[in-house]
Amino acid sequence: MRKMRTYREYLIDIFTDRDEAIGHLQVALEDYQTHGNTDIFLFLLETVVEAQGGIAELAKQTDTKPHVLSDALTRDDVPLIDRIGTILKVLGYRLSIEPLEAESLNLETATTAGQAATAPLSENQGTPRRAGK
Repeated sequence: MRKMRTYREYLIDIFTDRDEAIGHLQVALEDYQTHGNTDIFLFLLETVVEAQGGIAELAKQTDTKPHVLSDALTRDDVPLIDRIGTILKVLGYRLSIEPLEAESLNLETATTAGQAATAPLSENQGTPRRAGK
């Protein structure tokens, strides 16, 4: 007999493919920007994180405590994306999901060039800063 899977288990399987993950995140982000619903975007983002190694792996790659990343994905208060989305909308901009070039996948490489902004995720830091500052 065939074992039934949940929708989330199905998504985890397909999100191991970066192109699938990017496509779904872009659609969810566009839906958020149109309708203001962060739940779907955050659900998919959390699912992509799990599919591509999980919170522990992401924490290791970003030199962040796992509970800080977990809290950022499951917060009950207004998510940061809502605040950023509101500011960008007023300025006439919107967010977009695009793949990084293969050589830019290393976070250290991307930020040491001084071209990428970073957003600290530790408990005591909440203000985004420019890389290298």
